[in-house]
Amino acid sequence: MATEIRVPTLGESVTEATVGKWFKKVGDTIAADEPLVELETDKVTVEVPAAAAGTLGEITVKEGETVGVGALLGSISAGGGRHLHRHLVGLE
Repeated sequence: MATEIRVPTLGESVTEATVGKWFKKVGDTIAADEPLVELETDKVTVEVPAAAAGTLGEITVKEGETVGVGALLGSISAGGGRHLHRHLVGLE
């Protein structure tokens, strides 16, 4: 089962953020609480940690794009990354 990665609440008056940098690529293995993506606002830069261990299964928002609070950024899949990554890049 996949765990969604969403934009967290960033402050009372903050309604959107820009994706600054992804620290992982699709197919990479990640640990729970490991930083996945950096979000930037006018007031703060925040690292969003992984809510679960697994594999970065999908990135839905690219670096430089602006998203609202609660928006889907990507997903974490359970299990190892090698097979999933090979499938996504068409190596199988």
